[in-house]
Amino acid sequence: MDQRPFKIFVVEDDDWYNRLLVHHLSLNPDYEIESFTTGRGCLDNLHKNPDVITLDYRLPDMQGLEILKKIKSENEEIQVVVISEQEDIEVVVELLKFGAYDYIVKSRDIRSRLLNTVQNIRKGISLKREIVTLRSEVGKKYSYQNTIIGNSPAAQKIYELIDKATRTTISVTITGETGTGKELVAKAIHYNSPRASKPFVTVNMAAIPADLAESELFGHEKGAFTGASYRRTGKFEEAHEGTLFLDEIAEMEIPLQAKLLRALQEKEVVRIGSNKPVKTDCRIIAATNRNLQEAVLKGTFRQDLYYRLYGLQIELPPLRERGHDKILLARHFISEFCVANHLPEKSLTKAAADKLLSYAFPGNIRELKSVIELAVALAAHDDIDSENIVLGNEALMNDHPDREMSLRDYNLRIVKTYLEKYDNDIKTVARKLDIGVATIYRMLREMK
Repeated sequence: MDQRPFKIFVVEDDDWYNRLLVHHLSLNPDYEIESFTTGRGCLDNLHKNPDVITLDYRLPDMQGLEILKKIKSENEEIQVVVISEQEDIEVVVELLKFGAYDYIVKSRDIRSRLLNTVQNIRKGISLKREIVTLRSEVGKKYSYQNTIIGNSPAAQKIYELIDKATRTTISVTITGETGTGKELVAKAIHYNSPRASKPFVTVNMAAIPADLAESELFGHEKGAFTGASYRRTGKFEEAHEGTLFLDEIAEMEIPLQAKLLRALQEKEVVRIGSNKPVKTDCRIIAATNRNLQEAVLKGTFRQDLYYRLYGLQIELPPLRERGHDKILLARHFISEFCVANHLPEKSLTKAAADKLLSYAFPGNIRELKSVIELAVALAAHDDIDSENIVLGNEALMNDHPDREMSLRDYNLRIVKTYLEKYDNDIKTVARKLDIGVATIYRMLREMK
């Protein structure tokens, strides 16, 4: 529960009833209560930022609706509970329409209803404050330096581009090999932008079956298709006023690309089974490990969508091109893993560092992190030595020592090896390698 004072204004001109409300609310020692007998007295003290105002509908100087409107115009976060002797439904509807939280009819046994209502308001306010605090902490986690660790020219260039992206609402496309940290960069942009307090919503297009992708993005109405037993809000609506991260954008089917283009142009979506457009306002960050220009030339990606998404381009370099950043990242992961597992801090020996520097890391940062976590677990002492550095694909590297291989060939071989290991269970392999099922199917076609 939030430890800050929970402020309540009681606005009631009947002296006896005013004291009754104050008495009931004072049963909770966490509540800080101030009472007024006029609407003007309440309005003149709004600078004290009360959390809740209990408002008598009929006051000597003004009506409850007039006061409610002024309270909400001053600070819409203040929750107003109107208390009145009358039970006019039209009045109640009008008050709720203009933002009243609840309407309670005056009675001698008001205590239970009043305390429950105020307690519910307090829980809601506490939850909102926790969310704001959490998002603030998440923002710190995704600061540039915590996202892209390194001193290489490539890392510095990424810092510059992230900084440019946070200053505008321009669309961003992040490219790079699997494991280079595309989602981390997307989060760094979001949590350092003016939209940081709003949702960051991720959709991995490679992980969604084609027949469900439209519903995932745009939502559907109850009964729109077999199995649609309830209305579903799509990711565009979830990301309203925030950021929608479209990962593996190149895996999207052409028909859905056309609908995505329309949603981006019109800034609205239409749920499946509905004709009513829903306005959306979300920043788009797209990511892919493929060359979108080549996909356009091959006809697998719409040219108009490509130009719509184009925006600011951020290309993440593979880890093998970042030199000594490997060691900085390794030390970061060591520290992170030791803290998380309550272990004493460990250090890399020169032999271990040399082994890391000599390895290409086809799985990039994601692979390095896994290697380091295993090394920390294996190290018997405070030092991590070369024998603790287990490079999972060393057997593949040594399979044809005299033959130079392209990264594409190397990745195909890794997938083939995993498929053999897991009896061609594509879903298991996709989970183990942390890539999309569609990506594996594409690579299988390339193997033929």
